[in-house]
Amino acid sequence: MIDPILSLAFSIHSNKGVYALLLGSGVSRAAGIPTGWEIVLDLVRKLAHLKGDECEPDPAAWFTATFGKPPDYSELLDMLAKSPAERNQLLRGYFVPTDEEREHGQKIPTGAHRAIAEFANRGYVRVILTTNFDRLMEEALAEAGVVPTVISTPDAIDGAIPLIHSNCMVVKLHGDFLDTRIKNTPAELERYDSRTDILLDRVFDEFGLIVSGWSAEWDTALRTALERCKNHRFSTYWTSRGDPSATAKKLIEIRRAQVVTIKGADAFFTQVKENVLALESFPRRHPLSEKVAVANLKRYVADDRHKILLHDLVMEETENVHTKICGPEFPVQGINPDASTVPDRARKYESSMEVLLSLMIHGCYWGEKKHIGLWVKCIERLANPEGERSGYDAWLNMRRYPALLLLYGGGIAAVASAQDDTVSALLRACVPEDGKDHPAAFELNTPSVMKPGVGKLLPGMERRYTPVSDHVHALLRPKIKDIIPQESQYDTLFDRFEYLLALVCADFLEKTESRIWCPVGRFGWKFRHDHHRRGVAHQFAEEIEKQGGRWPFLTAGLFDGSLERLKLIKQKVDEMVGQMPWY
Repeated sequence: MIDPILSLAFSIHSNKGVYALLLGSGVSRAAGIPTGWEIVLDLVRKLAHLKGDECEPDPAAWFTATFGKPPDYSELLDMLAKSPAERNQLLRGYFVPTDEEREHGQKIPTGAHRAIAEFANRGYVRVILTTNFDRLMEEALAEAGVVPTVISTPDAIDGAIPLIHSNCMVVKLHGDFLDTRIKNTPAELERYDSRTDILLDRVFDEFGLIVSGWSAEWDTALRTALERCKNHRFSTYWTSRGDPSATAKKLIEIRRAQVVTIKGADAFFTQVKENVLALESFPRRHPLSEKVAVANLKRYVADDRHKILLHDLVMEETENVHTKICGPEFPVQGINPDASTVPDRARKYESSMEVLLSLMIHGCYWGEKKHIGLWVKCIERLANPEGERSGYDAWLNMRRYPALLLLYGGGIAAVASAQDDTVSALLRACVPEDGKDHPAAFELNTPSVMKPGVGKLLPGMERRYTPVSDHVHALLRPKIKDIIPQESQYDTLFDRFEYLLALVCADFLEKTESRIWCPVGRFGWKFRHDHHRRGVAHQFAEEIEKQGGRWPFLTAGLFDGSLERLKLIKQKVDEMVGQMPWY
């Protein structure tokens, strides 16, 4: 099932100007703006202090007991500040930031406000309904170059430009904080002016709706307006940080709304905005999530301001994959690895990480040195799956198949873009085994993840000398084609990466166990038939002879940066590959 945030992004992109927003106090909460009722209670506390009384723990009850009626916003202001100028100054403290507050990012537009403003600037959103008194939405729109029509009283509706002709309209249903007529109390929120009702009826009938930060608990008139709308021409998306209240659930049912569980309004609107902007780059039809994710990644790596978004995009997808591959869909006991189960499991692993694999490929190709740690972090996370430690060896080993695909995809892409430091870091990524830290080149190679006998069970690999290497070669080709278009170039880069992986693995074993062994991929059978000295081993030899200690992978830190050690390891690997019987 498609992620509802992606579904919403697609709907917004495909239906420009169709969605209206309904924003509640939750959208401004991150900015430190109090709700209307919180302001009322604070004003009651100030009044009690002036009278020398103690109003806690229930300021509203104290006010009712003292004055014989519930607290009213307008009357409170009159009690505390007599002139308009005094009232203005009193209220500014709740809504206008001090210099110190501004420095700490308080009472200024949040990520949600700015994302919405970007939508408005691009014509995706034309109507914004809000129960908030603050002016953060208007400020964000101004920053984005949008001049909205602002309606904060029923009188303003009479002279407002019709919805159909409005580029952007902000309807402040409960008023503006500098107007003492704002609606706060249950009695004030019980009904709207007929002009406001007519406007709401049009919006709820003619527009799709995105509801965010609104609990639906106190606003009786607004609930009634939603309930009386019988037409639902476009979808409603209702965001919630947890399980919606019973009142909200009733409205969700009436609107047949799609509930979207979010961490907060900032993250939600920012993610939707980024996905919509990514879709702008892909006017043709594509599988949505993978293409959108890659488009986002390309924009993020190009601008260091997006480093947090880049990290969150990649690591959230990494965690999604990790959770899935460690779940019940991939048991290591009770199912025999055979000609039907091995291909099926490989397909499931591959399907679970389509998005992440594309992110790794394009990230390692387009990224810079400062991004290396993120790609390494992904591989290390998937190379350490959680779960049962006993079971069929084939299944236990195969749990690292997703990490192997990341290593190959990212490594080949990095070789293609001459990101030598990235290649070096990926091959040396830390993979713990038996209480020791091993490099990825030693643990995430084809025979370690799938022994040749298991690999030959993969579709079409029955007669291959290097079945897993050949399978990965075919699997990665379509994902990497847009950055490596030529087939012959792809073959060469694939061999270069595998051969380098073999050298790094052999280097590690020679250091730790004084023996030579390396995983032999597709380059191996080519090596034995390379009579014209065009294969990867000869390419490396020519480069090393020409560049010496300046050979890029030496300067990137492989083989301890030693030319002599590189030559020694290469000689022993070439001897092993040239003499070995095919397994």
